[in-house]
Amino acid sequence: MQFQVPQFIEIEDKIFGPFTLKQFIYMAGGAGISFVIYEFVPFIVAIVLILIIMSFSGALAFWKINNKPFINTVESAFKYFFASKLYIWKKVDRRPEVGKAKTAGEAAAAEADAAKKYAGIMVPKISDSKLKDLAWSLDIKESLYSDKSQK
Repeated sequence: MQFQVPQFIEIEDKIFGPFTLKQFIYMAGGAGISFVIYEFVPFIVAIVLILIIMSFSGALAFWKINNKPFINTVESAFKYFFASKLYIWKKVDRRPEVGKAKTAGEAAAAEADAAKKYAGIMVPKISDSKLKDLAWSLDIKESLYSDKSQK
């Protein structure tokens, strides 16, 4: 027995002429707010506000960014601006500034001091096979931990 698979499920139905329900609500809402502003605000100010509101409601109704409705972008922007942010890492350069030395001898001395001070810091390397490096480091760490646990 064959079943009919629904097609085009992402396309909304046109309910109000050429508009979908969402488009109609956005445009009607913008028109309603524009009418209220026209009635209660002086004409010059009202024109500016009406242009802004109708542009925004038109963008909500018709504009798509990366094939997603504009309302998704607005929602993401609100979440970004009003949500608390967690900064995991912030790089602070703590190396002495070598370029501020007055003579070449002082610059060389400052460079040598910096090299001694930062000699123990592990600098990540770039290799052809990161998977091989990861497996090797896991094997080494595993053998180190197993040696400690046996003692």
